[in-house]
Amino acid sequence: MNRVLARLGFSRAVWTQYLVFLAVAYFMQRFGLALIDGARTNYFVESLGLNGGQVLWLEGIREIPGLALMFIAALTMRLPLSYRTAASVLIMGIGYGLYAFVGSYSALLAVAVFASLGMHMWMPLHSTLAMGLSPEGRTASVVGALNGIGAFASLIGMGALALIAKAVSDLPLATYYFVGAGLVIVAAFLLLRIPPTVGATVGRPPRMLVKRRYWLYYVLTFFQGSRKQVLNTFGMLVLVESFKLEVWKISLILLASSVINLVGSPYMGRLIDRLGERTVLTATYVGLILGCVGFATLNNVWVLVALLLAIKLLVLAGIGLETYVYRMAPEGELTPTLSAGVSINHVTSVGMPMLAGVLLPVIGYEGIFWGTAGLIVLSIPFAMAMKAQPVAMPQAAVAPAD
Repeated sequence: MNRVLARLGFSRAVWTQYLVFLAVAYFMQRFGLALIDGARTNYFVESLGLNGGQVLWLEGIREIPGLALMFIAALTMRLPLSYRTAASVLIMGIGYGLYAFVGSYSALLAVAVFASLGMHMWMPLHSTLAMGLSPEGRTASVVGALNGIGAFASLIGMGALALIAKAVSDLPLATYYFVGAGLVIVAAFLLLRIPPTVGATVGRPPRMLVKRRYWLYYVLTFFQGSRKQVLNTFGMLVLVESFKLEVWKISLILLASSVINLVGSPYMGRLIDRLGERTVLTATYVGLILGCVGFATLNNVWVLVALLLAIKLLVLAGIGLETYVYRMAPEGELTPTLSAGVSINHVTSVGMPMLAGVLLPVIGYEGIFWGTAGLIVLSIPFAMAMKAQPVAMPQAAVAPAD
């Protein structure tokens, strides 16, 4: 057994006390967020009485901290890495806890931005902290193991939510926010146990970089941001608002999606390596178009559930945008190019949900999905213009996209 665990990267030499603290924090944070995400759409519609347009505006506004992330990083970079990571999780937990007490839409927007600030700060910090705690030569295996721990925690959280919601159907949905936020806050205090010296030699974040040679990446990530919130949020909203699915059914759908994605994600990566970004992205864009058309034209709730699961699997191919840059960019240009892409992505992921929220009363959710399908159609020519043959890959790690 020890030999098997060692091959998986769980040897005692690798998993030091502080790395175990980080692993437990990963688990607690992702477990708490699973409870929150599973109840989220039903809470907005059933408890707060939001309509589709208000939810879309909320999704756009809460992405605003992503636009300011580079400035926030510059302001906080003098603080120890573990303290910054703990602070981001603490802000996230407090923000999600405040969801349970909101009494107005304006208050909801305020706490959503606050929680989102913590979430966006966490995204680049947790992998940096993990690498700082990893022994030399074992960084990838440790980060991969932590991602697996997080995925496992999400599955357990979604399953627990489904069982509790089914058994205690009259439990206030705000309870899931309160409990989930508590678990996230516990994760923050676990992170404070990690020494402030970890990552102390990390330099300043690289500056933003925009170059003509990466224009296809910029265009495709622009389109990715413009459809992100519709594909990630609005399909679930339709199931709750139009088909009245209870929270336990929604949590089971999210659980099924997590299982499918956990199994399918490695295969999607291998497919990109085997066939190339151009082929896989083009094919998945066609699949996403069909999924949007299905939501715009079909009325069978279980067919729409199947389409939603397929959409959530297909969006995993978005990693092909990062691997495309990874194959093209010299080492010194990789991170700043990806940083520019994140900012471009957030510009559209903020603006498009707001536009959709304005148009929703006029064109209905069917029109939103037709419009999203049209945006994906516009992406296809740019995907087909990508280089078919990859160039040599630089020796640098690619940060996961938001």
